[in-house]
Amino acid sequence: MPLGGVLFITIFVIIFGCFLLFVASKLGKRSYDPVKQQTYECGIPAQEKKDTKISVKFYLTAILFIVFDIEIIFMYPWATTFRDFISSGQGLFVLISMMAFILVFIFGLFWEVKSKALDWE
Repeated sequence: MPLGGVLFITIFVIIFGCFLLFVASKLGKRSYDPVKQQTYECGIPAQEKKDTKISVKFYLTAILFIVFDIEIIFMYPWATTFRDFISSGQGLFVLISMMAFILVFIFGLFWEVKSKALDWE
C-alpha cells in the first residue's frame, strides 16, 4: 500500500505542476520591450568581452569543494546514529564500512595535495 501512495503523490505533483505552468503561460503578461530585455549594470551599459578567459583552477576548486563537502555531509548522520547501530549489534559492520569510506576520503585528499590541484601558481 505505501507504493500506491508514492505513485499517487508523484502523479499529483506532475499533473499539478503542468497545470500551474499552463495557467502561468495563459495569464502571464508578455512584454517585449527591448529596454526591459537588456541587462542592467548599475546604470552603465553592459560591455561584452569576447576574450574573457576563466582559469580551470576555479572549476577544479569548486568541484573538489563539492566532493569533499558531500563526503563530510555523509559522515554526520553516521556519527549521530552510531550508538543506535552499536545497541542493535551492527556496530562493527557500520564501523568497518565507515572506515572504508574514510580511507577513500583520505586517499582523495592525498591525491589532491600530491597532484597540486589547489596550487594557484
